[in-house]
Amino acid sequence: MKKALVISGGGSKGAFAGGVAQYLMKHENKKYDLFLGTSTGSLMVSHLALGMLDELKELYTNVNQESIFSNNPFKIKKIAGEKVITINHLNTFWNFLNGRKTFGESKNLRSLIKRNITKEMYVKIRAANKEVVVTVSNLTANQIEYKSITDCTYDDFCDWIWGSCNYVPFMSLLEKNHCQYADGGFGSLVPIREAILKGATEIDAIILETEVTQINRLPATNPFSLLFDVFDFMLTHVERHNITIGKLAASNKDIKLNLYYTPTVLTTNSLVFDQKLMKKWWKSGFNYAKSKDEEKMSEFRPDILTDQEMEDSAEDLENLNI
Repeated sequence: MKKALVISGGGSKGAFAGGVAQYLMKHENKKYDLFLGTSTGSLMVSHLALGMLDELKELYTNVNQESIFSNNPFKIKKIAGEKVITINHLNTFWNFLNGRKTFGESKNLRSLIKRNITKEMYVKIRAANKEVVVTVSNLTANQIEYKSITDCTYDDFCDWIWGSCNYVPFMSLLEKNHCQYADGGFGSLVPIREAILKGATEIDAIILETEVTQINRLPATNPFSLLFDVFDFMLTHVERHNITIGKLAASNKDIKLNLYYTPTVLTTNSLVFDQKLMKKWWKSGFNYAKSKDEEKMSEFRPDILTDQEMEDSAEDLENLNI
């Protein structure tokens, strides 16, 4: 038996995935041999492989825009209580003036990765025979690549995590080995099939979107919002394709596949890192996984009644006594 944990991309929504993973690993006592992540998922898998859930929670509930961007291409405004992204024209112009290829720079994220995913962690993961894999999109070769910790030096592995998270053209472009790399989600947002190819016999996949589309977007008001809408449209369909292929592959090989979607739309701006919201999402993820577990228990234990069933039963008894 080889168990895998797969975490999709989703920016700040990764906090929800952390809460789900915490419940699965701490309360269901699930042990995984293989950890695969894309984008925000790639930031999480090293900590999860070592069971460092408290440290991961601390990281994900304290990050902000300054933690990610060395040159932030966004301004965040509140409109009717909702945070809306607009262009920071000055920062964007500065990047172009300096001959950069993107609107913004995410070098602070690279430093954050080095501080929080240490060489000691890298050594421990390899010694424990856990396989940690991150997804990157090779724009030069026009292909998806999966980078395993077992095949990388420490510095290379940190580079691949950073590349997997870089949502270009808003964040930095990773240039390595004569190729240009970007966010792994552009090609493989939910790498279920790769987990199967690596021999997983049971997979828990945390997907940072709702199972059914629940929003209609407002019309774009500037080039940035239009780009976001286009990318979100593209990524939604990449995700659905990944899940469909994953389900088919799992069915053909008789692999148990458990999918954990977000029950509601968490945000339409996943590049906004709000500490208060991310703390809330972590708790929501934990409670969601708990509710799924309780649902499974009630299915296996028909003698256990839900609160509603108990109320209905009491009402029936009252009617019988009248």
